Amino acid sequence: MTTTFDRLCAILARDYKLQADQLMPGTPLESLGIDSLGIADLLFNVEDEFGISLPPEPVQLLTIGDVARFIDGLLAIRDDANGAPPKAGLPDAASSPATPLP
Repeated sequence: MTTTFDRLCAILARDYKLQADQLMPGTPLESLGIDSLGIADLLFNVEDEFGISLPPEPVQLLTIGDVARFIDGLLAIRDDANGAPPKAGLPDAASSPATPLP
């Protein structure tokens, strides 16, 4: 299974002509030559690639890992809104019955 980080790295490699060995979670975007306008462009591509909508509020994304975590959060919100079941672990309390079944 491809992770969000892997998919993000593929976008960065394709759109910014970066080498895979440059792309680590802690790598600052600025060190890759991606400034604030570049981040905005990256996020538009992320919207299309991941099928998510970005919130209007600004968010500080300094590293590749920050962007991947931001995407994961938006994917979780999207999946919750669509009624998707939890991906792993125990069901959340809201979906569990309050009393045992007879």
